[in-house]
Amino acid sequence: MGETDLKKGVSGLTALTVVVGTVIGAGIFFKPTAVYGAAGSPGLGLIAWILGGVIAIAGGLTVAEIGTIYTETGGMMIYLEKVFGKWVGFLVGWAQMVVYFPANIAALAIIFATQIVSLFDLSESILVPIAVGTASFVIILNLLGTKYGGFIQNSATFLKLVPIAVIIVAGLAYSGGGVVRLFPISVADHPVVTSLGSALVATVFAYDGWMNVGTLAGEMKNPGKVLPKVIIGGLSIVMAVYILINIAYLFVLSPNELAATDTPAAAVAHGLFGNFGGKLVTIGILVSVFGGINGYTMSGLRIPYTLAKQNMLPFSHWFGKLHPKSAMPVNGGFVMLIISLIMILSGQFNQLTDLMVFVIWIFNTLTFAAVVKLRRTEPTLHRPYRVPLYPVVPIIAILGGLYIILNTLVVQPENAALGLLLTLAGIPVYLYCKKKNN
Repeated sequence: MGETDLKKGVSGLTALTVVVGTVIGAGIFFKPTAVYGAAGSPGLGLIAWILGGVIAIAGGLTVAEIGTIYTETGGMMIYLEKVFGKWVGFLVGWAQMVVYFPANIAALAIIFATQIVSLFDLSESILVPIAVGTASFVIILNLLGTKYGGFIQNSATFLKLVPIAVIIVAGLAYSGGGVVRLFPISVADHPVVTSLGSALVATVFAYDGWMNVGTLAGEMKNPGKVLPKVIIGGLSIVMAVYILINIAYLFVLSPNELAATDTPAAAVAHGLFGNFGGKLVTIGILVSVFGGINGYTMSGLRIPYTLAKQNMLPFSHWFGKLHPKSAMPVNGGFVMLIISLIMILSGQFNQLTDLMVFVIWIFNTLTFAAVVKLRRTEPTLHRPYRVPLYPVVPIIAILGGLYIILNTLVVQPENAALGLLLTLAGIPVYLYCKKKNN
């Protein structure tokens, strides 16, 4: 059912807080390891954080246009189905079900377990069991009803800002730290083009969530005027926070030290506040990561159910069944849990996030292209909001997306091949369901 009757009750301030709260998650606490490991220098690392923000802003401004045209529930699935055909829209949902959401849940569960092991000086042999238990607990809790997941999400949204603020203030005031130098940009064994690309893939994960910005358009009184301000303002705030906290990191630890630790934010907190203070900040980071797992779980549970209601999955009746008490899609939730647990067994946080980024950015880039195609094929279509500086902004978004995709194909061909294989496995599923429905 379309959401054409949504109340126009979302203010600019509310939308701004949604943007900031959705995007700032666990990536800023853990991706410095991958960013500075790939970049090799503080200058190239900071450039990657800035470029990630610029691409996110360009992407948000572009997607918002198509979001004001097609306001039905489904987001990117609806956009691509309307412009490129039903099979492309199905592949988005399929990729979200088997790669995007499970990989996010698995990666964050691994990070949560890594923090627990570090906090309590436990054996790394129990890291995977902790991650498995965490992901299972969060998914099962959400299957009991939306009130449980909602409570966790609301609490974590506010609490996650505490360790960020503490690290930024204390890090910038740190008297024993070093100097952050932008030059030289490159160092030995780190070619600028591929190193920047790998670092950019890492920062893009930290900016993940901006795609949801356009879904607010249908509930705004004047989206054409408010939406660009919200996107530019919200993502600029996020980018400023990310740059400031990275400068704070670099005041305390060198790029090599950040690249060498699995828990960069906790290591910085330990350097700033000592053992006890560092553990307190680490607890705050744990709350943020737990909230991130919960957020992706809440959204991910709806994907198999949505596809099932369209009869686009084998055993759609089974996937689309709701629990009589919780009214939650339990069967689809358990399938997503199984996929997440298989991914957790790999134990690879950065590999999982790179896999997720590669797959979802294929569809992100297609969505940017869909905006350009609609301008050419449907020039008279009513657009409550138009991308500013068209076609420059969409081109920036498309080029940024292509750079991320091509760099992953070159630098991580096996990971890219796995992502493509899992995504294209949806084509025979689509053909089977289409034939069955006909």
